Amino acid sequence: MENKTEQNIEIPENAFRELRDGEEYEPIMSPQKTYREVSPWSITWGILMTVLFSAAAAYLGLKVGQVFEAAIPIAIIAIGLSSATKRKNALGENVIIQSIGACSGAVVAGGIFVMPAIYMLDLQADFLKIFIAAALGGVLGILFLIPFRKYFVKDQHGKYPFPEATATTQVLVSGEKGGSQAKPLLLAGLVGGLYDFIVATFGFWNENVTSRMIGIGETIADKAKLVFKVNTGAAVLGLGYIIGLKYAFIICLGSLAVWWLIVPGMALLFPDTVLNQWDPTITTAVGQMAPEAIFKAYARSIGIGGIAMSGIIGIVKSWGIIKSAVGLAAREMKGKGGDQAEVLRTQRDISFKIIAFGSIATLIITFLFFYFGVMNFNLLHAVVGIILVTIIAFLFTTVAANAIAIVGSNPVSGMTLMTLILASVVMVAVGLKGNAGMLAALLMGGVVCTALSMAGSFITDLKIGYWLGTTPKKQETWKFLGTIISAATVAGVMIVLNKTYGFTSGKLAAPQANAMAAVIKPLMSGQGAPWILYAIGAVIALVLDRCKVPALAFALGMFIPLELNIPLLVGGAINWYVTSRSKEETINKARGEKGTLIASGFIAGGALMGVISALLKFGGIEFQYATWWENHLSELLSLVAYIALIFYFILATKLSKKELE
Repeated sequence: MENKTEQNIEIPENAFRELRDGEEYEPIMSPQKTYREVSPWSITWGILMTVLFSAAAAYLGLKVGQVFEAAIPIAIIAIGLSSATKRKNALGENVIIQSIGACSGAVVAGGIFVMPAIYMLDLQADFLKIFIAAALGGVLGILFLIPFRKYFVKDQHGKYPFPEATATTQVLVSGEKGGSQAKPLLLAGLVGGLYDFIVATFGFWNENVTSRMIGIGETIADKAKLVFKVNTGAAVLGLGYIIGLKYAFIICLGSLAVWWLIVPGMALLFPDTVLNQWDPTITTAVGQMAPEAIFKAYARSIGIGGIAMSGIIGIVKSWGIIKSAVGLAAREMKGKGGDQAEVLRTQRDISFKIIAFGSIATLIITFLFFYFGVMNFNLLHAVVGIILVTIIAFLFTTVAANAIAIVGSNPVSGMTLMTLILASVVMVAVGLKGNAGMLAALLMGGVVCTALSMAGSFITDLKIGYWLGTTPKKQETWKFLGTIISAATVAGVMIVLNKTYGFTSGKLAAPQANAMAAVIKPLMSGQGAPWILYAIGAVIALVLDRCKVPALAFALGMFIPLELNIPLLVGGAINWYVTSRSKEETINKARGEKGTLIASGFIAGGALMGVISALLKFGGIEFQYATWWENHLSELLSLVAYIALIFYFILATKLSKKELE
């Protein structure tokens, strides 16, 4: 077993750019050498991280609707553990710890976005049902993604920003380097982490700045339905820097198109009309609703339609890749796939024969789960259910991976909402309605949601492994263990929280699950879905694609709230500024790389402190600042803090005399 010396631990300069003709990417850990990756140490700590972060993420997600990505905090803890125990050359092991532990965020997102709706609708679901749905979805997500690993992480090298994978890679490499080389990341992590912790825990200033903080802004929001919002968090700012100006600009265009054109346009067209054909709970005329309410009730559905059509466009464009992946699996099953031993260690996947048989076995178990696990489910219902789950999960796997590669955020709730709508419509058509139909659709949605969430999360792990030079096969193999453990943890935590607080009590918001319950109930009662809004989004995506504009990035902007999109543009603008202000290209490049370290520190610090804040809330330590946040002075203070943070970011990218030499 060999390892590179610490002097060689450096991310290659071509890691984040497109390769020139004939150029090859050489990862930090050489493909020709063997490294310590899977060991009792990495497996044990990976399992512990999975349990801990699954519980924390489930609580926070049900409380506020946001699931933090666990990859970065786990990477930081893994580095701390190896440093504390003076464990040398632990880079490969730390990747495995992070990869297993990161199952927590993926499975949690899949579980809590759908499963609480079962309790909200007074349906029956025990531990076993929730566990099986989450576990089957996670396993399907892994199996369906592996055939596309090479395309996303190798063939598309440098074409996607992979913001979270970039940040996690920087953290792992800086931790392995140690010393002065890790200082920019550690300092930025401290600044960004404390900044976000102060907001999330103590609420010293508001997390958002809106145009409502001045009188005329309030008037414009009420009368013209025009509002401007920006989240002032350090982590989101860092995310924008890594995404870069191009994609951030397209995402923001999508957001502004919805918030500044569609929302005011709807209020203008339907000032006195109550549009509640799709949601009977709406009792207010469009013109009387706040911009946020119009977005939530109507405009966001246009984003869902855009995401769905972008996904279909992506599937059509990548059909050749899908065919080649299936063809390769078929050839290998016939014994014509080539010798895996001849493949470089860093490009070795689980055998396609195992993937094919594993996928078939998982789908059979899912079919049996539907048939025996849902009341009033007959053979036709089970067959239709498994066909729907298979098609949607497989085809939208590439969409989830694409979204993560572009913005680091998986629009899984939007795709799951579309799955629930399709499942409900189809199930009603084959005669399954009422409570049985709702339970069936939610369990199907839970499987698909977890599969897509896992696919998006796992592509991040595999990209990290590609940059660093770990063995994909080992990551893929042990990911299954993390998924099963996380599914069991999430199911247990969800049942405990429901018994403790109750999902209908209001103490646990579970906003995504509330949205799912609100959509599915009228559908199963014979009411329609907002097909016209989905169609508008689909047409927008088609037109954008014809104009050579990335439709998925634009559609993500239409779906994700405005306050989370504007900071991406701010971060992208900082990226442009620090990489273009010098006449010397080498200086611009060095500043850009230092900026990536600082942005990674912001993301890492914000993510880690988010976990700590969630654990404090879980332990009952919660500060009350809602009244203070209603005061516009909290927004003004937030703006001052945000400007100071931006100035720190820009000043921190300046190169020292030693760095200029």
